[in-house]
Amino acid sequence: MMVLVLCLVGVAVLLALAGLFAFGLRRRLLQRSGGTFDCNLRWNAPARPSAYADDDPAEEEPPAVDGKGWAYGVARYNGDQIEWFRVFSYAPRPRRFLERNRIEVLQRRDPEGEEELALLSNSVILACSLHGTRVELAMSEDALTGFLAWLEAAPPGQRVNVA
Repeated sequence: MMVLVLCLVGVAVLLALAGLFAFGLRRRLLQRSGGTFDCNLRWNAPARPSAYADDDPAEEEPPAVDGKGWAYGVARYNGDQIEWFRVFSYAPRPRRFLERNRIEVLQRRDPEGEEELALLSNSVILACSLHGTRVELAMSEDALTGFLAWLEAAPPGQRVNVA
């Protein structure tokens, strides 16, 4: 009986190690071609009111921003699109595609409230519109600089809106 328990525990440990190894190997393969950066993504993000005091004088502070809906991922430049992969996934294909000519930057802001706990430290949030869907990307200041430069480097004739 004891041998069976030890074998089962050993198999469970080996499976856990194999899973961790697979995560690391997948990340290494994604980064192999270069042009990757850590990027949290919130798809279909709630819109934030632009003027709080104008509509209701009793409401002086903006509503609290929750940290829900954020997914941790790795983004990779690939020509005129960015491929976004979830970190905690074994899928070899990207979860989302962000096309350069479809991205419209709406605003840039710092994390607030519970977002500070949900995101990586020193993240900057970029709110965008993509195919009419509000998308928020959270990345480091360096990654944001590269992202905005990539957006502005669109080929001639493409409409790019970088607020």
